[in-house]
Amino acid sequence: MNWRRMLRCNEFYLFLLVVLFCAAVTLKNPVFLSPGNLLSMLKTSSGSAVFAVGILIVLISGGFDVSSTSIAICAQYVTVNLVLRLGWDHIAVAFLVAAALGACMGAVNAAFVAFFRLPTLIVTLGTASLFHGALLEFVGTKAVNLGDLPQCFKTFGLVTLWPKGPSVLFGLLCAVVAVSWVILRHTMTGRGIYAIGGDIEAARNCGFRVKRIQFFIYCYVGMLAGIAGIMHLCLIRYANPNYLVGTEMAIIAAVVLGGARITGGTGTLTGTMLGMALIVVVQKNLVLLGLSSYWEQFFIGAVIIVGVALTYGDFGAAFGRLRTRES
Repeated sequence: MNWRRMLRCNEFYLFLLVVLFCAAVTLKNPVFLSPGNLLSMLKTSSGSAVFAVGILIVLISGGFDVSSTSIAICAQYVTVNLVLRLGWDHIAVAFLVAAALGACMGAVNAAFVAFFRLPTLIVTLGTASLFHGALLEFVGTKAVNLGDLPQCFKTFGLVTLWPKGPSVLFGLLCAVVAVSWVILRHTMTGRGIYAIGGDIEAARNCGFRVKRIQFFIYCYVGMLAGIAGIMHLCLIRYANPNYLVGTEMAIIAAVVLGGARITGGTGTLTGTMLGMALIVVVQKNLVLLGLSSYWEQFFIGAVIIVGVALTYGDFGAAFGRLRTRES
């Protein structure tokens, strides 16, 4: 094992931070490391981790996506209403419909980014409001309670991979991570995603079809958002068209914490999953450490600011100018 290489690795320090925080929580509450609690955390965080995979891919490409949660709730709520009206009470059909709807909404993002070359933050900020507003206006605002929810959603979230084992939702996360890893590491499309994030003009000169890759990115991310929307529904067994929207900042913070740069070209699935683990542990255990839940917002905001500062900031030049002024 190359220890020097490990010590230069962001994931190593993030892993240590996760371990230290878990140890601090365990001292306050020994039940934290019980198998039941750990399995529960894996189950409840699997949907958010799927969002994180999608946001990682966008950040690697040099883009920025704040529309994933809006896409997820739109796909979720439309799918539930279709299942109720048409009687498609089968979980596989629900996932396929939601994934297709998510991919279509992702294609809208891709069209603005690829053809009009608009800033990704502005595009996704606009489409997030567009999709959610259209959902509330044309589909409805009535929540679907547990009693009205189709049976497939009620039972799927309770399924485990084996008796007393992890939830099937965690199994879906593992499948998403595996497929995304293969795409990023073993396909020309994955190489193109990293190349676009590094230098989009250089990627064009190298022969990468940038528009096609951008369409793949946003359609794939939209598809993952649709899948995450159904996972969230199976977890809470309640469909509300106002849920999920606004929760993307915590997920972006996890991806940035995992080592993805805002400028693109850098990021790993391992770092993203570790960042997600730290965010989840912080979110669920701040009160146990004697801190107010408001510290969660402070922590998430600090992570995003520090991540952007490390990416864009020229601290050496700033320090030099400060020393010059003082002298």
